[in-house]
Amino acid sequence: MSGSVSGQVATKTRTNTSTQSVMGEPSVERHKTPEKIAVSVHPTSTAASRAVAAEIATLIRERARQGKNAVLGLATGSTPQGVYEELVRLHREEGLSFKNVITFNLDEYWPMGTDELQSYRRFMREYLFDHVDIDPKNTNVPDGTCAPGKVQQFCEDYERKIAIACGIDIQILGVGRTGHIGFNEPGSPIDSRTRLITLDRVTRMDAASDFFGERHVPRQAITMGVGTILDAKRVVMLAFGEHKAGIIKRAVEGDITTSVAASFLQKHPNATVMLDPASSAELTRFKTPWLLGPLANFGMSWDLHTTKRAVIWLAHTVGKAITKLTDEDYNEHGLQELLAVRGGAKGGAYDINIEVFRALQKTITGWPGGKPSGGPQDVPKGEAFPKRVVVFSPHPDDDVISMGGTFIRLCDQGHDVHVAYQTSGNIAVWDESALRHVDFVTEFAQAFPQLGKEFADRLEQNIEQFIAKKQAGQVDSPELQRVKGLIRRTEARAAARYSGVKPDRIHFLDLPFYETGRVKKKPIGEEDIKITMKLLDEVKPHQIYAAGDLSDPHGTHRVCLAAIKAAVLRLMDREWMKHCKVWLYRGAWQEWGPDDIEMAVPLAPEEVMRKRMAIFKHESQKDMALFPGPSDAREFWQRAEDRNRATAKLYDKLGLAEYEAIEGFVEWIPQTDALHNE
Repeated sequence: MSGSVSGQVATKTRTNTSTQSVMGEPSVERHKTPEKIAVSVHPTSTAASRAVAAEIATLIRERARQGKNAVLGLATGSTPQGVYEELVRLHREEGLSFKNVITFNLDEYWPMGTDELQSYRRFMREYLFDHVDIDPKNTNVPDGTCAPGKVQQFCEDYERKIAIACGIDIQILGVGRTGHIGFNEPGSPIDSRTRLITLDRVTRMDAASDFFGERHVPRQAITMGVGTILDAKRVVMLAFGEHKAGIIKRAVEGDITTSVAASFLQKHPNATVMLDPASSAELTRFKTPWLLGPLANFGMSWDLHTTKRAVIWLAHTVGKAITKLTDEDYNEHGLQELLAVRGGAKGGAYDINIEVFRALQKTITGWPGGKPSGGPQDVPKGEAFPKRVVVFSPHPDDDVISMGGTFIRLCDQGHDVHVAYQTSGNIAVWDESALRHVDFVTEFAQAFPQLGKEFADRLEQNIEQFIAKKQAGQVDSPELQRVKGLIRRTEARAAARYSGVKPDRIHFLDLPFYETGRVKKKPIGEEDIKITMKLLDEVKPHQIYAAGDLSDPHGTHRVCLAAIKAAVLRLMDREWMKHCKVWLYRGAWQEWGPDDIEMAVPLAPEEVMRKRMAIFKHESQKDMALFPGPSDAREFWQRAEDRNRATAKLYDKLGLAEYEAIEGFVEWIPQTDALHNE
């Protein structure tokens, strides 16, 4: 090995004195945690990516001064893209040269042509190799074109090349939901080497969106082994987003096991896991830090949010409503400090229980835009009613899936509601659905020949011929893209009208970053931001609703939110912005927890049904969406209802009023996020 690995790591809590930087707070010394790998948490995924790129750049420059090569182990996928973008920037703007760099990629699908859309060789060219001065002969990616009888020899040669290069200096990793690193699926042994492996079904499901359906995902791949990875002198594993939080906890705090290959990094003497706040959320020091000692040890204090989180956790743990919690409950579950700090003059549970109960109760409102008169939820004096509202929807159905009940209620309560569909959603339509609609156009033209039967016939013939010859993962023809975009547009318009939005209040932004015809999109651009700014400046809303659900499988929600944030920050000097609130919704992929929710809109049974009917207007997404997301076979309306009902049950168990369902929202305050906007 290139450097010895440490001995068995104790399973008990150990002292870890590395530093952390969380949500912009100053770095603080970490005390005892159950973490068995060094963890660094950054305010954003962008900040984490830049930190990794800076470390790589330092290595490259140091080796160049020594007249030596820097050997990098590289990964593919959405996680390391930010690292490569920053390395390209350093090359262009700061003169970072890659002439002394040798690279070895972790893996490649097999079989896979080097120029296919899903090829990792192509990925590396597009994101890094073609943009820096690296010698192509120094770039090594497993060969997906290797003949079956030659795969074993290729794998042995790959290991030999790494050894000849004197080993990998820094190995970059992502982590899959099964805990795989590279394509080392559950069951991969610690001493495994580069080899051909059969992919786990969960891994293939996660990759389905890249291949336009799971059936097109290759069943095998060539991957570096766990032993190959552990041979690297330095290992950095990145993970971003809520959907990675569970597996990160298992890899970092759990036992070393072949069922989670990432857990083997516990045995590496120089490994670090780089996270954003969302992916770190399940780690003990973030989820339940009070179990590890005084909060000051972690740079935290017993503010209202932390208190809410602790009390809700305690109520769930002991199975009681908040107002029934006792001093003994707090003391026996590691919350003595909370009792002392916020327990009032008597240091008792009663004051804390009431404070948290009232804070949760205050979030519940049946009037998300405010009530004009006649109750405790009246619009404050001087505040507008009715309000101008802009609901942003990343895809053409996210509005009704994630906040359909609130959407309908805002319309019913007389507000001036605008809905803005940020992307066309044209890749998420089955070919068969497009053919059905083109067939309708042809039949329609025959019934009304004055509308152009000849054109309809040509369109149908063109699209039928393209689909008949279409390869797996092939980009749709411009005509087919247009048809699919129109399908999504007409469905969105139908759902918005059903919800109560006036036709002239329905906007289709078609943000340019999305319009590639491929699952992989362009980065957010200036035009995306300007289009968003233009709409906001025209409407001058009092309320903005945007998707804060960032775990969608191909990142569209994240880019769409970034465009909204950038637009809002640039418009901060407008007079109307002084009275504008931005609410973030979830529901399609994740849900806000009760400790995060700042506005809870309860839904009656009939409102849940109205929401369902609005979702049903998106017929192309019913029964089975083209990109349903990983490991969730439910239709989107089922996911939404289950999550909304689960939130209502949580509120009920905590002792609050019982509702059929609840949609939750969190306020985004631009001033506090200006420094951390991605």
